Amino acid sequence: MREVQDGVTRLLAETVRAEIDSERCPPWLRRPGRIECLALWETASAIYGALTGLVLPELAPPREGRRLDVLLTYENGDRQILEVDEEQHFTAARALTLEHYPAGVRIGFDASQWLARCHTRTGKERGGGFARPRPPLFPGEGGRHRQRAFRDALADLLPPLHGWLPTIRISDTEATAVTSAQDAAQSLRTLLHGRGVPVSSLVPVRGAAGSVLRPRS
Repeated sequence: MREVQDGVTRLLAETVRAEIDSERCPPWLRRPGRIECLALWETASAIYGALTGLVLPELAPPREGRRLDVLLTYENGDRQILEVDEEQHFTAARALTLEHYPAGVRIGFDASQWLARCHTRTGKERGGGFARPRPPLFPGEGGRHRQRAFRDALADLLPPLHGWLPTIRISDTEATAVTSAQDAAQSLRTLLHGRGVPVSSLVPVRGAAGSVLRPRS
């Protein structure tokens, strides 16, 4: 549900020192092919092959495109993607992509938690528009699930290759806990610090006496 993402986005201005852009995407992630995947082209190809049984074209079809939940540009110029993952991001297809990540890959979330939730939802993937074919790269029933999983994988794997900080993911259950907390901004601040937002880019917390409380390192 969009309101889960919006709840987190509204809190970001109180939480991080950054330019906050919603529903945008860097050019190298909009239609990534061999050039954009750089050293991880073979990994991307293997993931796509496992999802579809097809060969990933070196140039993405022109109709391919995407938008991300949030792009953060910090005061020092560093950039980072933030995604809020709802239930449709926890599928068998997503589990398959996570299982193909190279050892030591830099990501901004606990992949084991994401994988565990994907496994608990096996056989419970949503139908209808969530499962419709998405040709030409993802034909057939369930195409949208495979497309989403592949795009999530690329959003995780490619940013460090392009000089961006690792992508942060927040699950819908985490987002709900944050937005319903007594001090929602502080709850989000703590979560983001744990996911890899530089402490220098977090807005300090002020205590009752005006003292500055900084996130735990």
